[in-house]
Formats: sequence, structure tokens, C-alpha cells
Amino acid sequence: MALKVLSALDTAKTQLYHFKAIVIAGMGLFTDAYDLFCIPPIMKLIGRVYYDSNDHSRQYEVPVALTSIMVAISLLGAAIGQLLFGRLGDLIGRRRVYGLSLFLMVLSSIGCGFSMGTSRGYVLGSLGFFRFVLGLGIGGDYPLSATIMSEFANKNTRGSFIAAVFSMQGLGILASCAVTIVVCSIFNVAHPLPNKTPESADLAWRLILMIGAIPAGLTFYWRMMMPETARYTALVEHNVQQAVKDMEKVLDVSLSQIAEDSEYPPSPPPSYPLISKPFFRRHGRDLFACATAWFLIDVVFYSTNLVQSQINEPYLPGKENTNVFQEAYSVAEFQAIIAVCSTIPGYWATIYYIDRIGRVKIQIIGFFFMTLAFITIGIPYYFYWCHITNLGFLFLYGLALFFSNFGPNTITFIVPAELFPARFRSTCYGISGAVGKVGAIVGAVGFNWASHKDKDEPNR
Repeated sequence: MALKVLSALDTAKTQLYHFKAIVIAGMGLFTDAYDLFCIPPIMKLIGRVYYDSNDHSRQYEVPVALTSIMVAISLLGAAIGQLLFGRLGDLIGRRRVYGLSLFLMVLSSIGCGFSMGTSRGYVLGSLGFFRFVLGLGIGGDYPLSATIMSEFANKNTRGSFIAAVFSMQGLGILASCAVTIVVCSIFNVAHPLPNKTPESADLAWRLILMIGAIPAGLTFYWRMMMPETARYTALVEHNVQQAVKDMEKVLDVSLSQIAEDSEYPPSPPPSYPLISKPFFRRHGRDLFACATAWFLIDVVFYSTNLVQSQINEPYLPGKENTNVFQEAYSVAEFQAIIAVCSTIPGYWATIYYIDRIGRVKIQIIGFFFMTLAFITIGIPYYFYWCHITNLGFLFLYGLALFFSNFGPNTITFIVPAELFPARFRSTCYGISGAVGKVGAIVGAVGFNWASHKDKDEPNR
């Protein structure tokens, strides 16, 4: 017999608290996207400040090794954070560690801006350290936010609510572009030097990174005030009375509707550890499927997003014709256009359709159209697209990003929060997400090296 409090959660009408939970949980994803996807324009600023080479072909160009490290170190931190906070979320509760992940994001975002020293080595070394800590917080936020939203949502709109949390990533990408554009515009007015990089450029990229801490910091109080989810309290801690009290505070239901006759569940689930034959027999295939799908999509998603600065070069003015702020402005502007035209609509399409046509169909549709788009780009690339970069290329690129988000990128975020029992949910989510971040490292770093190697071999 199902617990009344859990049945009330499954059948509860959509209420104000659901939308409040979306914003609170989604702000971590917002900060994640802001900090990860502001790297391309920031690398342009860092290149101008610290890499003023006499070699004109390499002037202002950050070495590919450094760019790869800056990307990979955040993603490595995210993978570790997923595993660590995912496990802690099941062992000591979602709420108890939820604020810590956000605190790490806020602290490390500020730390990135205050990267120590003025010499290139000290600045970039400390920046790499703080980006690793930032990755830990970002990684920790994934399993906790998705699990909390899944456990607060009702049965009919659970998919839409979790997708709405994830869609905050799109707004984070747009916000990082907007902040970069505004900051660079202000500095460009103050220092309109065409061929010289002013000292203020070193302040500009720091300011962009630190502003990313503001949205996360604003929601810290509300995270700390959130009650533990009723599903965790009732099913893992077996404290049904506390679960009833917590849900009465946030849901529009009376105590008599959800109060239980006994303190503990009538039939507790069978107890078996995470690493055991019963676990792998019951959940091993689902865990493998979630992790594999997440790995595959992140190889593509991060490679196509984090290296937009390589893809957009034919559409931007040359660095010899722009100053430091104009170059970063152009990169951010391009990213914003792509986000508005393809990335964000993909998130919203998933919110609308996921509870209408289901997860599996959206996953299949997304992978199918992404495959078509990349085949159309990839096969004729060397004898057509690399010589003729027109709107057709951008259309295919945008199409791939749209169906990435109206497809596997969003579905891989949602499904692990629904498949596994409450006592393993956050852990299994963290494992799936960590494997995905390994795919992100492979995609982003691999594509970065491949694109630069292609530049070095123009006659290939």
C-alpha cells in the first residue's frame, strides 16, 4: 500500500512551490552554463593580455594545450563532484549537501576573478585551480538538483519540471554572452585603442567570471530553507511523520489528507547494498544505458558548444581589424545568436513535449536528426564546407544543437532521476553524469586539438 504523503505528491496539482523549486534548483544549472560557456570569449581576452607574440600568425593566440586544460579541468572537477555529491545525497540527504555545492560555485567564481599575481604563470595556474573547484560545485549540483526536482514533482508533469530545471542552462549561456557583451562594450568606450591592449583588459575577463557568482548567491538562502524531500525522508530515513510535516509546509494540502496511521512504511523495500549482485541484476542495465547515452551525447554537445570560437571564425572580423574588446564582443554575440536560434528553443520544445510523447521517442528523434546534420556537415567538409562557409553550414550546425536539446542532452539529464529507487537515486545519477563528463572531456579537448591541427596543415 502506497504512503499517503507520496500519493499526494504524485497527484498534487501544479502549485507556486513547484515553480519556486524550478528556479532554486535551476540556478545551479544556470551558473554551470554561465561559467563553462563564457570561456571562449574570455580566452580571447586572455590571449590579448598574456600572449602578445612577435609571430603575427600566432599573435594573441592562447596555446591549444592551455585552452584544453582550462576546459578539461572544469569538466574533471564536475565528474568528481557528480560522484562525490551524488553519493553524499543518498547517504546523508539531498538538502544537507545542496547548499555546499552552491557555496563552492559562488566561492570559486569569485576566486577565478581574483586569480593571484600578475605574471602569466601565476594567473593561469590559480585560474585553473579555481576552475577545478568550480567544477566540483557544478558537478555536485547535477544529481542533487535533478533528484530534488524529481522527488518534489507530481507524476503527470515530472518530466516537464525536470526539463525546466535543465533549461536554465540555456539561459545561463545567454546570460554569459550578454554580460560579456555589456562588459566589453563599456571597456571599449573607456579604452577605444585599435592596436594596443590596455591594462583594463585584464580586469574585464575577471569581472565577467565574478558576475557569474551573483545569481547563484541570490538563491543560497532559499536552498537552505528547502525541506528535505518527502521521498527521501519517508523511503530512506523511514521517518514518515517528518515527511508529512515537511510536505504540509510546501504543498497546498491539509495534514489530514497526508497523515499516516503508522510512523514507518508498512512494507520497507528489501535492503541490499549498492555494490551487490541484486543491485546489478535489478539496475545494472539501466545504469549502463544512462551512462553510455550521457557519454555519447556529451562528446558531441561539449565539442560543438565549447569550440564555437573555432567554428565562428569565418563569420567574424579578423583580429588585425579589431581590438581586444571588440574581438571578445564578436565571439559572445555569435554565441548568443546560436543560443537564441537553436539551443534555447530545443530546451523549451522538450519542456512542452516530454510528457506528451515520452522520453524514448524524444531521445530517438534527437539522435536521428543530429546524425543527419553531422553526416551532412562531416562527409563533404573538406571538399565543400571548408571552402564555402555559408548560411547552409550554420543552419545544419543550429539544427544539430536544437535536436541535441530537444533530444538526448535533456533526456539524459532527466531519466536517471526517475529510473532508480530513492536510496540509490542520487548515487546512480552521479555515476551516469560523471561518465558523461568524461565524454565531454573527450569531445571538447579532442575537437580543440583536431581543429588546431587542421589549421597547422592548411594543405591537407
